[in-house]
Amino acid sequence: MVKSVLSAVPRWLTEPVPRGRVAAFRTLVYLFVAADLLVFTPWIRDKASIPGDLYQPLFIGRLLPLPTPTPLLVNIIFWALLLLALAAATGRAPRALGWAVFLLYFEWMIIAMSYGKVDHDRFGLLIALAVLPTAGRARHGDRESTEAGGWALRVTQIAVVCTYFLAAWAKLRFGGIEWTTGSVLARAIIRRGTDLADLIAQVPYLLIAAQFGIIAFELLSPLVFVVSSRWRQWVVAFFYSFHLVTIATITISFAPHLVAMTSFLELERLRPIHRLRRLARRPDGDTGPPEMAPETPTAQPSPAVP
Repeated sequence: MVKSVLSAVPRWLTEPVPRGRVAAFRTLVYLFVAADLLVFTPWIRDKASIPGDLYQPLFIGRLLPLPTPTPLLVNIIFWALLLLALAAATGRAPRALGWAVFLLYFEWMIIAMSYGKVDHDRFGLLIALAVLPTAGRARHGDRESTEAGGWALRVTQIAVVCTYFLAAWAKLRFGGIEWTTGSVLARAIIRRGTDLADLIAQVPYLLIAAQFGIIAFELLSPLVFVVSSRWRQWVVAFFYSFHLVTIATITISFAPHLVAMTSFLELERLRPIHRLRRLARRPDGDTGPPEMAPETPTAQPSPAVP
């Protein structure tokens, strides 16, 4: 029994996936890194103007140790990371560019989170950046299976689920069971709630029920690995719907986590490069089937003359 379990774990961790799925996931992740710099967290560049004595690095920043951010350092990391992430999104030099993007983004996150607030929505994305260089080359639409790519996606999936499970653990560890019966969501709605959240807050005991539901959902999230592949897609859809409600009510975005969670999806079906090439080959962007040329009537042989 023990031997069968020990042999099943490596097979599960390295379950082959199409290379096209790895290529699509890689492009999505690296494009998000570029978008993160420009759209989601441009405020990180402001750390360059903060006095160095306010920099309190995370444990890993003290362990290495990493330099105190300066305007020069922050701007070098920003531009290098932006250019390398866009280059890595093409799929070229996956190991060299992948490791470079991971190391730069890792330092970027240490700078961002060393001034008093640590976000947990980037754990899955950081793990994805760390394992993608090991997946090797992959092309969009390639149906050939790869165990290395399967391992990279599986480890990212585990990180996504750990984000949920450990969040529940932290709630119960620091807040106790009172977290479920307290006014956590009520305070969040007061601070940053939307009109929809104000309507929900008026329903008696609904927020308390929601807090119990959040804890139950996060603790049960590992079940996504034991359900069938058909039901797994529904579970992942529920994960996304949970974050949709979160954004719609208390305007908290888990964008990096949502990108990492696409590791559960059959991304190889998208094939954006293939579709763009087809559009480029057709005049005026016509996506319909090509018109058939009219048939030329075949000349009939003349009757033989006696």
